[in-house]
Amino acid sequence: MKAIEITAYGAPEVLQLAERPDPVAGAGELLLRVRASGVNRPDVLQRTGNYPVPPGASDIPGLEVAGTIAGGDAQAMAAAGFKVGDRVCALVAGGGYAELCVAPVGQCLPVPQGLNDVEAASLPETFFTVWSNVFDRGRLQAGETFLVQGGTSGIGVTAIQLAKAMGAKVLATAGSDEKCQACLDLGADHAINYRTQDFVAAVGELTGKQGVNVILDMVAGAYVGREIECLAEDGRLVIIAVQGGVKAEINAGLVLRRRLTVTGSTLRPRSIAFKGAIAEALRAKVWPLLESGAIKPVVHSTFAAIGDPSGGAQAHVLMESNQHIGKIVLSW
Repeated sequence: MKAIEITAYGAPEVLQLAERPDPVAGAGELLLRVRASGVNRPDVLQRTGNYPVPPGASDIPGLEVAGTIAGGDAQAMAAAGFKVGDRVCALVAGGGYAELCVAPVGQCLPVPQGLNDVEAASLPETFFTVWSNVFDRGRLQAGETFLVQGGTSGIGVTAIQLAKAMGAKVLATAGSDEKCQACLDLGADHAINYRTQDFVAAVGELTGKQGVNVILDMVAGAYVGREIECLAEDGRLVIIAVQGGVKAEINAGLVLRRRLTVTGSTLRPRSIAFKGAIAEALRAKVWPLLESGAIKPVVHSTFAAIGDPSGGAQAHVLMESNQHIGKIVLSW
């Protein structure tokens, strides 16, 4: 099979199209003929040597794919309602930038009706992540107020739509007026340009000094202390990335007085059973919203993985530029 591999840690140009042996599905797995692969920030971190591959996972980057089932554990597939030829999308621990990819059956979901393969490939990583962190860890409830940092990132566009669909009031930050408008178009109640506004002051004004109930943060670093100031009583801060650094100074008195929770997680190393439970929740509660059009995939750009040998590198250049609104996808 053809695959995009990391030839050495470094700039996007280290991503090269190569020939690799076809993977073989084992017990509880299926083999997917990949039509599209999502591109995500962890892929960039892996390419630069800052995100080690979990034990047993493929060294080929790519955490989400969509395509057609080519084979696999027939019993496991039948138990999940799948068969050879079905269109599915899947969350994987690696190996997504390739023509063939093995995925645990429990981490696969049917392609929602009405979506093409590129749209389907844009779903798993962000929807699994947002559901697990905003609704499971963050316990966001209808009627609460939610703040997402980076509202036009792949995570952000998913978080805005899901939180709004579940009945929350949604605030989002973004780095330009154009991106703020995109957040509003996706359903955010308010968008804050963090380059021209102090988001702490803006949150206070927008909430009548009450604060927000849940924050989803991909920055960490100095943001953590400022976010704690934004939380309402019994508020929850969920950290899922550390683009701003791993160290923070906080007002512990606020944590005590307001009974705040600061938590976080990474999804890639979690067990297949854990991810399978998220898949079941998504299939029951979110997939109907995708099929009805209440929530829509947001794909900014698609790059040809095979037709253009530099397609993978171009996708990573765009990812690192932070100019995109929504997801970046490779097509095979």
